[in-house]
Amino acid sequence: MPVLEVTNLMKDFGGVQALDGVEFHVDKGEIVSVIGPNGAGKTSFFNTITGYFSPDEGQILFNGVNIVGHQPHEITELGIARTFQNVRLFPNMTVLENIMVAQHCRTTTGIFGTLLNTPSFRKEEREIEERAKEVLSFFGQRLKGYRWDQPAYVLSYANRRRLEIARAMATMPELILLDEPTAGMNPRETAELTDLIRQLRDDRGYTVVLIEHEMRVVRDVSDRVVVLDHGVKIAEGDYGTISQDPDVIEAYLGRPAGTENA
Repeated sequence: MPVLEVTNLMKDFGGVQALDGVEFHVDKGEIVSVIGPNGAGKTSFFNTITGYFSPDEGQILFNGVNIVGHQPHEITELGIARTFQNVRLFPNMTVLENIMVAQHCRTTTGIFGTLLNTPSFRKEEREIEERAKEVLSFFGQRLKGYRWDQPAYVLSYANRRRLEIARAMATMPELILLDEPTAGMNPRETAELTDLIRQLRDDRGYTVVLIEHEMRVVRDVSDRVVVLDHGVKIAEGDYGTISQDPDVIEAYLGRPAGTENA
């Protein structure tokens, strides 16, 4: 059974069909890239999976459970985490606090325990802090040591991107959705993050779906590639197959010369 299975997904915004019958699946342990030109429906696809948009039609099954109609926080609790095109951190919180607060969906101490500072609350806070440090250790020196106490706003752009991935990891997901994780990065930073995406699967066991424009990243990490264009899935396969597909080339580069009247 796939970890995630999407069937006939439809989403319309005022007459614009953002998603038009999309079929998609990802199996446990896969890295699947979703690509397509601007306006293809990629972020709408992520927003619908994670409950920010409600689909007009279709099913979204996560481990066999239909999550259509669930709120974003409920979907996070079920085990789907995500990052965003534009980094969304708590800039005035420290690096460590950003990761600790992400674990709220996994806490058991109620409001009274928090207000009364009970022993169970203090124990859970210590566990959350240790878990946060363990997650941050995945990123090596980039987010370790003295950086724990730095406010997020002082981090470099690339490290803010890493911190957002760390925050997704802290929710203890099974599936991580990465929305353009290398956007705005230079070639060295892109190469480092490409390695991290592989390690998310190989070292930590996550299943990963990513939206990505940088084709070298797609080539180097993907088990499969799914191509959207105007809300329609136009191709699916390994990178080598996709990169030679005429429909994919046309979607990215336009109709070949001499075929305008075909």
